[in-house]
Amino acid sequence: MGKAMSRTFLCALVCVALLSWSQEGRAAVPEVAAVPEIKVASVHFPPYVYDKEPGRGLLSQLLDALNRQQQDYRFVPRNTSLARRFSDLRDGQVDLAVFENPDWGWQGIAAARLEMGLEDAEIYVAQAQPGRDQRFFESLQGKRLALFKGYHYGFSGFANDPQLLREQYSAKLTYSHDSILGLVLRGRADIGLLTRSWLLERQMREPALQAQLLVGEQVDQTYRHYMLLRPQAAITPARLEALLEELRHSGELQRIFEPYGVQVKAHVTDR
Repeated sequence: MGKAMSRTFLCALVCVALLSWSQEGRAAVPEVAAVPEIKVASVHFPPYVYDKEPGRGLLSQLLDALNRQQQDYRFVPRNTSLARRFSDLRDGQVDLAVFENPDWGWQGIAAARLEMGLEDAEIYVAQAQPGRDQRFFESLQGKRLALFKGYHYGFSGFANDPQLLREQYSAKLTYSHDSILGLVLRGRADIGLLTRSWLLERQMREPALQAQLLVGEQVDQTYRHYMLLRPQAAITPARLEALLEELRHSGELQRIFEPYGVQVKAHVTDR
């Protein structure tokens, strides 16, 4: 066999050996199981979720913190709506609904209920005018209200039927807090209801608003946030509860929520 032929034959043998080793090596490496996804309802609810700005909002910060904390699950947002979120939970389109409250219509849903130890509020605002003070908020009778369509408000007994709100409270219904604020500042509504955390975030960006608004000292409602976890979710209620408590004890919840006026409890005993 000539030298050229010998080199060719040797190269062929080496290639066959490398191919065989590569295939055996791949077969010997076990496949890594996919990390279970926990699909979290993402509902436009500033400053928690901004539907046109993915990645912005308190929900995004919370999910990022949960994902950094462990590698057993991947918490991912799934877009839904105020009207559809509970049916999506029942149907398995989402596994977890967050920032919910018992007064918002989920008592009959089959899901584990976990209190998050977070409190926010809905507050009354009006345009600041000479001589106008806190007495302006004592009665809503005869005043035009600016409200977020689909929200539940304490003054109406948590009814959110648009026709009822229009007929009984002269309500102007809109789909954003920005619109509510605009209606009040332009004099097209006498009183607007805003989420306290949203207003604080807006005032941080626009300090001049503090002089333009009269903010009610008596809130419409103070609500405690809960999580609703569907029974078929990959994560158990106990594990989810433990992860949230770890974030509380590490100070991560305070870092995320307290700048927006969302009160973070040191301990949660009501489960």
